[in-house]
Amino acid sequence: MRLFKVTLILSVILMFGNTQTFSQDLSAKEIIKKADEKNRGSSSKGTMSMTIIRPKWERTIEMKNWSKGDNNFMIYITKPAKEKGQVFLKVGKEMWNYVPTISRMIKIPPSMMMQSWMGSDFTNDDLVKQSSIVVDYDHKLLGEEVIRDINCYKIELIPHPDAAVVWGKIVSWITKDGFNLWKNEYYDEDGYLQNVENGYNIKQMGDRTIPTKFEMIPADEEGKKTVMEILEVEYNINIDDSFFSKQNMKKVR
Repeated sequence: MRLFKVTLILSVILMFGNTQTFSQDLSAKEIIKKADEKNRGSSSKGTMSMTIIRPKWERTIEMKNWSKGDNNFMIYITKPAKEKGQVFLKVGKEMWNYVPTISRMIKIPPSMMMQSWMGSDFTNDDLVKQSSIVVDYDHKLLGEEVIRDINCYKIELIPHPDAAVVWGKIVSWITKDGFNLWKNEYYDEDGYLQNVENGYNIKQMGDRTIPTKFEMIPADEEGKKTVMEILEVEYNINIDDSFFSKQNMKKVR
């Protein structure tokens, strides 16, 4: 009888232990969702700089940005003087660009989301995240890998057949400690690698620790890259939906 009780207790302990282990195992989609939510917050505002590097020249653009949820995003260019005042707005699946020098509001069609943003190696979609890496893709955990001395989950993202996305496939490396987006590889519809994005400089920003520097490097184009740096950011701020409007694009500063 005593042996039976000991065996029963051991069985319960082992079963509880297995349940704990199972509960800690995350699906590929859950990992991507955690990384995406950490990167976005429910809302945010901040300042960033973007340096476009080419073999014979480079230039830097500075900007303010605001976001709320998955559907609202605004960017205001502050430097250089030539581009100052330009505003980019995303609401839902629609995107606009306000150009103050000609007082013109331009609607950016879905067909242009793959095009370069401000002459950089980031696309329009990269900046405003029109497509959702959580909703528009199927996710497969390929394993784990060490990237620049950090243990990462390696996840393949394949778009749904009906999803309006610009990439045929994305491979993402998410840090196991902190769920940070650490590396992305972007492939076209034919499976050819187009861009590699690397995260660097994990720092405390607002209420979370995130990479503050990203390099987008085009494949097979030596000497070209674009560096995006987060200078300041606040998360989970109070911001009304009405802020993200075409009328406000002409007023925001």
